[in-house]
Amino acid sequence: MEYFYKDIRSPVGKLRLVASSNGLAAVLWENDKPNRTRVRIYVEDNAHSILLEAERQLNEYFEGKRTTFSLVLTPDGTAFQKEVWNALRCIPYGQTRTYTDIARQLDNIKAVRAVGAANGRNPISIIVPCHRLLSSSGHLTGFAGGLEAKAWLLSHERK
Repeated sequence: MEYFYKDIRSPVGKLRLVASSNGLAAVLWENDKPNRTRVRIYVEDNAHSILLEAERQLNEYFEGKRTTFSLVLTPDGTAFQKEVWNALRCIPYGQTRTYTDIARQLDNIKAVRAVGAANGRNPISIIVPCHRLLSSSGHLTGFAGGLEAKAWLLSHERK
């Protein structure tokens, strides 16, 4: 599959949007670890219609004008990872959940650590709101964009 990318500026730093002809595959952070997601080889295309629409919706989100996204998403992951990512999309704007909450939602309470691992591999940051996931104590935990970005996103959504 061929992937295309477009870099954009945001209040949480530079983001790399990645899409195929089928949908948005990734929203990556400037200092993302190269092996965190399965998306590898892509070509710059600043006029790609899916990337332009993702940019528009993200800009509206950052401006406080959008609370949900309506994009075709095509993340590459295992069946379990996709289950977790779909569960993340159910967390309402401005709210948070814990890893335990998601494991319960998936009817697999023993999968708390696996939920955390899948969350860490989420390729579509912000749009698939992995930033809304907290530890059972309510603390911010690891985030591909950094804890400062995670705190900013949560604060932005609480306004």
